Amino acid sequence: MFPMTEADVRDSLINADADDLRIMAVPHDFLLLDWDHLDFLAWRDPRTRGRGYLIVVHRGDPVGVVLRAAEGRSRARSAMCNLCHTMQPGDQVTLFTAHKPGKDAGSVGTYICADMTCHETVRLAAPLAPGELRASVDRRIDGTRTRAEAFVESVREYAVKGVSS
Repeated sequence: MFPMTEADVRDSLINADADDLRIMAVPHDFLLLDWDHLDFLAWRDPRTRGRGYLIVVHRGDPVGVVLRAAEGRSRARSAMCNLCHTMQPGDQVTLFTAHKPGKDAGSVGTYICADMTCHETVRLAAPLAPGELRASVDRRIDGTRTRAEAFVESVREYAVKGVSS
C-alpha cells in the first residue's frame, strides 16, 4: 500500500453512501500506520459497531468497500477466515457483507477474522523447522492479499457493470 489521507480513504470506498462517509471513523492508529508494510488496509470502525472497511490497490489506485458484520454469535467451535485461510475459534470469524453499488443491487459476503487483522495473522508464523523454507509464509501473505483483492473486485465489477448498463 501507499500512504493515504483520510480523504483518500473516503474517496476509495465504492459502495459508500453519504451516511456511510459521514459516520466512518479511521483506525485509532491511522497516523502511525506503516504503509510500506501493508498489503491492504482493513479495520473495524472504532465508533460504529458492526462496521468494517477493506481497501486494496487495484491498477495503482485504492479501491475500498464498506462492510457490515453479521449480528449474533457463531455456534461453531472453529471457523476459517476466507481471506487469510487461518483456522480460528468460531467466535473469532464473522460473516461480513458489502452491498453492491446501485439500487437493489444486493450484496456479497465472506467470512473474515472478526478483528480484521488478517494482514498480521498470516505473518505470525511458527518458527521454521530445520530445512524449512520461508516461502510457505510468503505464499500465505500473497494468497491473503490476492483473496482480499478478489473480494473487493467482486463488488467493484458490479459497480462498473452497473455504470455501463
